[in-house]
Amino acid sequence: MERFALVSLLKWKKSKSRKPLIIQGARQVGKTWLMKEFGRREYEQVAYINFEFSDSLKSIFQENFDVSRLITAFQIETGIRIRPENTLIILDEIQEAEKGITSLKYFCENAPEYHIMAAGSLLGITIHQKTSFPVGKVDFLTLYPMSFNEFLLALGQEQLFEMLQSNDWSMITSFKAKLIGHLRHYYFIGGMPEAISSFMSENDIDKVRSIQKSILSSYEHDFSKHAPSEIVPRIKMLWQSIPSQLSKENKKFIYGAVKQGGRAKEFELALAWLTDCGLVHKIERISKAALPLVAYQDTSAFKLFSLDVGLLSAMGGLTKQTILQGNSIFNEFKGALAEQFVLQHLKIRQNLQVYYWSSDTARAELDFVIQNNDRIIPIEVKAEENLKAKSLKSFFEKFNPTMSVRTSMSDYRKESWLVNVPLYAIDSFPF
Repeated sequence: MERFALVSLLKWKKSKSRKPLIIQGARQVGKTWLMKEFGRREYEQVAYINFEFSDSLKSIFQENFDVSRLITAFQIETGIRIRPENTLIILDEIQEAEKGITSLKYFCENAPEYHIMAAGSLLGITIHQKTSFPVGKVDFLTLYPMSFNEFLLALGQEQLFEMLQSNDWSMITSFKAKLIGHLRHYYFIGGMPEAISSFMSENDIDKVRSIQKSILSSYEHDFSKHAPSEIVPRIKMLWQSIPSQLSKENKKFIYGAVKQGGRAKEFELALAWLTDCGLVHKIERISKAALPLVAYQDTSAFKLFSLDVGLLSAMGGLTKQTILQGNSIFNEFKGALAEQFVLQHLKIRQNLQVYYWSSDTARAELDFVIQNNDRIIPIEVKAEENLKAKSLKSFFEKFNPTMSVRTSMSDYRKESWLVNVPLYAIDSFPF
């Protein structure tokens, strides 16, 4: 499989100001594979340490942060003679080693010649809880599930992928049936690497669903194992409510739909835990479309999305017939899958800030509003070929953005005030 993040890693390697790199992301999005694959391609040798399984090194950072001492310990553990010019050091599940993250500061300051990557499934939580984080001494990369374009490449559809990059819309429209077919498969399979790998090798959609359920079970196991015991029930309630929250016409998150009489204060720690470990995306409302958007966010109103459209369809109990054949039952949930699909592809573009907008009277609600540098772009999502865009029109008339985007199953078209982008092309569209 090919991950576009490998390009970012190569830039990191070649950077003259390179610092130790922290790769964040939810469990099972492919962080370990990415680091090892990059090491295989770009270095003569890789010194890989997983602190979840290396009891002998879990306490190595507690005595001191002498770099030569740490390198000696890494060499003994891995059996590899570490040389800065040809060795990649990978510190996986680094949050399991006390003060492990802090040690990266000393590599940055005292031994910048070493190439070091660190990752961990619960790093986001660790970073927010620890006061000794090496601010300014590390680089960051966030890894998300595989995108639709990466999915196409994994399936051997290089020509379809290249066609989408070309922006040759007449050609793209000619092959839209194939693209829509792959998109429907992606709605079911999603971007978790294990699910895609299984589909590639066995072409068994039922096996894919079994893998997704196993991933979901492992997440719930993490709740019980790593979260404070007093908030575990609330984490589970929040997590399990996501499909029903997104299936509502108004997708604003309602605590009362999680638990009768539920209030924000009761669930705020549980929500922070899910957000910090990368399992949910919290998209907040803005009241006004002006720069910077963050100045107009309403933190009390938000939508909550899963990290992956395939996992969302598994949580919703959707069958392969429902998604691939378009059963009528699908009507209630297809809007949720379309929004989830678009949101996770906006999040992949790490330079975008993503919000949603609703009018003060709540008569108009726009699915997403993004800020890309000094541009504000509204996006309305339609699950099928519906070309109505009342909320988008309302936003346009109120704020007059330079670009307005509607994404749907309809063909590409550019009008005086908006552009319609097919859903299957949203991953390639140049915002």
